Amino acid sequence: MSDDFRQSGGSPWGKPPGGGSGNGSGRGPTPPDIDKIIREFQEKIKKFLPGGSSSGGKQAILVLLILGFVWLASGLYRVLPDEQGVVLRFGKFVKTTQPGLNYHIPFPVESVLTPKVTKVNRIDIGFRSERDSGFSSQGGVADVPQESLMLTGDENIVNIDFSVFWVIKDAGNFLFKIQDPEGTVKAAAETAMREVIARSDIQPILTEGRSLIETDTQEIIQKNLR
Repeated sequence: MSDDFRQSGGSPWGKPPGGGSGNGSGRGPTPPDIDKIIREFQEKIKKFLPGGSSSGGKQAILVLLILGFVWLASGLYRVLPDEQGVVLRFGKFVKTTQPGLNYHIPFPVESVLTPKVTKVNRIDIGFRSERDSGFSSQGGVADVPQESLMLTGDENIVNIDFSVFWVIKDAGNFLFKIQDPEGTVKAAAETAMREVIARSDIQPILTEGRSLIETDTQEIIQKNLR
């Protein structure tokens, strides 16, 4: 009996049912440690969360803070003394800003245009200079009769060539409320000049009345372009 007992592995009943190896207590296989599995799963989750205690999570938060600061700082912009800032929100005109350091909501919410508003622009009416049209006529000037010939108040025809000098007063209106700014200024100037000439006699036009014609024409142009 003693020899049979040793060969059976120290148990009078042999191996556990089902062929298992047992755990030395005769109660079957040991169940998994549920608490340990949960703790390991929680540690893995923390590695992917920004608020995790791992160094990787702290670095991710730092990078996000730096990127956020850079994005906010990109809203700063400078308008030079000869410029005017035009703020667009999703492409729609919002407001104008004056020279100096200004701020707008960073891209892609808002953007800024800074056109020159002190630059003196020139439009020639009744003639074209060589620098504008490439004409090589005598004196470097080509006449444009359809613009220069005007009817006076005493029914005479006079040939008038003149230039209009203008600057941008409101950059927002200039860029977004007028489809063709230069063409509009030219049309307004030609219309104003014809109106003044139509109520004047030819003699003052050719002599002492030029300064008055210039003043009257300027007032009409500014009134029409408001």
